[in-house]
Amino acid sequence: MKAFYVDAFVLPLPDRHRFPMAKYALLRERVTLHLPQVRLEVPAAATDAELCLAHDPAYVRAVVQGTLTAREVRVMGFPWSPELVERSRRSTGATLAAARAALQEGVAVNLAGGTHHAGVSRGQGFCVFNDAAVTAKVLLGSGDVGTVLVVDLDVHQGNGTAEILATEPRATTLSLHGARNFPFDKATSDIDVALPDGTTDADYLSALDDALQKAFVKRSPDLVIYLAGVDPYEGDKLGRLSLSAEGLLARDERVFAWCRQTQTPVAVVMAGGYAPDVDRIADLHLQTVRAAAVHHAVLRTA
Repeated sequence: MKAFYVDAFVLPLPDRHRFPMAKYALLRERVTLHLPQVRLEVPAAATDAELCLAHDPAYVRAVVQGTLTAREVRVMGFPWSPELVERSRRSTGATLAAARAALQEGVAVNLAGGTHHAGVSRGQGFCVFNDAAVTAKVLLGSGDVGTVLVVDLDVHQGNGTAEILATEPRATTLSLHGARNFPFDKATSDIDVALPDGTTDADYLSALDDALQKAFVKRSPDLVIYLAGVDPYEGDKLGRLSLSAEGLLARDERVFAWCRQTQTPVAVVMAGGYAPDVDRIADLHLQTVRAAAVHHAVLRTA
């Protein structure tokens, strides 16, 4: 199984941003140590042409050239820098590379990605470019796939993805998220499931089962892009839900089971995770990568 990583770019960030960003390097170290069967690769950067399939060219140009307004930078959440542009391109390119690898191998992983708040003409919530939407647009446009399903299980609604893909009839968007969490002005996905604060494993998994049933029955996808955020975890400081580590693993296994049952390739991206202990975040993301590796092994022996 291939995994793509982008942690080589050191961003000049304020102290408040450095803590959650550290999870990417820690995750890569854990994958190297614990999952030697996973082949790590550095992705190519997404091109302007690829980004402009999902984003307004004027927005892409403003990001690349550093001409965003002060308000646009504030809403995006990160201070602008050339390193931020390069990392955002690479993170988007990593999801595209993972999707292409998944079409060959059944599953692949981006050890970053999941920047689902970026919309057509704006960044938002620490998201610059929308990697899932760009990947869907590129592969649908090239004819590599005819249909795409985005399964967004980050605790925050995938408003940018829903906005970008709203007019794309070949894409289906599913978001299972906290009802009272960011973004407070939500977009409309094809399937939205808003959960109350404090939702625990049993209720979450029941809601997920129903949502996946609807999504796969609605349309048989040629590719799933799975945003496996670990911020529904009970110890996450921004999550408001109460899933255990075991519940998160059961969630991942349900997604992979549907992909096996329907013989659908799946590209996995990490999305959110904000537990106070960054090592805990990395461990939870590693759990997802390990589940993907198990899924890959099952596919190879089937």
